Amino acid sequence: MTSNGFAVGKIHNDGNDAARKKFGIGIQYGSCHTALIDGYAFEGHVPARDVVRVLKERPNIAGLTVPGMPIGSPGMDGPEYKGKKDAYDVLAIQKNGQAQVYHHYN
Repeated sequence: MTSNGFAVGKIHNDGNDAARKKFGIGIQYGSCHTALIDGYAFEGHVPARDVVRVLKERPNIAGLTVPGMPIGSPGMDGPEYKGKKDAYDVLAIQKNGQAQVYHHYN
């Protein structure tokens, strides 16, 4: 995220189940880390371009998530994966906890 112009604030390395719950991200949409930016929750390996889009468009959602840790997503795209990429969805989490595809990556 820093290479995409985002400043990283305070980091907590003590689990994120409580943060997910507080921000409205159901456990079924969980991943490895949770961020809060301008009132939106971002869970897992959400591409910076989708974060920027949300911050620009300001949709009425709780946030975005990439459940799990798909290979090829940001941070899961290093040389150890030898160019392999899984298709994955970025999900928009509605304030009622429901999810819908926000962006699909192949």
